[in-house]
Amino acid sequence: MIHPGHIQAEAKKSRPVYVGSDACQKCHEKEYDSFMKYAKKSKSYESIERVKKGLTAEEIRGCYACHTTGYGKPGGFVSVEKTPHLKNAGCEVCHGPGELHVKTMNPQYIKRRLSIEDCEVCHIEERVRAFRYKPLIHGGAH
Repeated sequence: MIHPGHIQAEAKKSRPVYVGSDACQKCHEKEYDSFMKYAKKSKSYESIERVKKGLTAEEIRGCYACHTTGYGKPGGFVSVEKTPHLKNAGCEVCHGPGELHVKTMNPQYIKRRLSIEDCEVCHIEERVRAFRYKPLIHGGAH
């Protein structure tokens, strides 16, 4: 196990990176299974695949912020080829980058209490109306 003091020093000098939802499964099996089975965001990249025909590369990249994990952030989604484990909107979209939490198993390194503001990063009224989708606030399937 890595010494907690080392992890705290690491956290101060750099931001934790995204590790992908599979890294959560070992300790959070029930939540992971429920998320993978019921949450549409666990398969969110499929939406991009479905609508990408006729879109420009820039328009497709505009989808990544909400349909992948950590796009545009340190250690986040880059491409399906480079970061396939982050291609869907996973656990870390809501709970934040999991690197330090996974390394230490310390709950202080992950966001536990979510608010409506966390959901509204992606679920804004304009998008909800455009896609005729009524979001289930806090409906992450766990």
